[in-house]
Amino acid sequence: MAANQKSQNMRVVIGILCLLLILLQYRLWVGEGSLAEVNNLEKEIATQKQELEQLRQRNRALTAEVQDLKQGLNAIEERARSELGMIRKGETFYQIIEPEEKEKE
Repeated sequence: MAANQKSQNMRVVIGILCLLLILLQYRLWVGEGSLAEVNNLEKEIATQKQELEQLRQRNRALTAEVQDLKQGLNAIEERARSELGMIRKGETFYQIIEPEEKEKE
């Protein structure tokens, strides 16, 4: 009878351990934080990193374009002032004429 009781207790323990193993396996494969969910999240991260890199490249291109436009406008304005004598609104243009030197005789 003691051996029978021991055998029955052992079956209960083994049954509980199997149940725990099944629950843990379920959570590993299907539940929250499962391998499938982790894999999906890693794919999302990779997609977002790729999108982020594309946006960074676009930002660099736009920054370069803005700089070109700024420098281009400055260069155009400088040329217009020096070669054409153009001025901005509200500025006063002063032209200084240097006296011609008489030739020495």
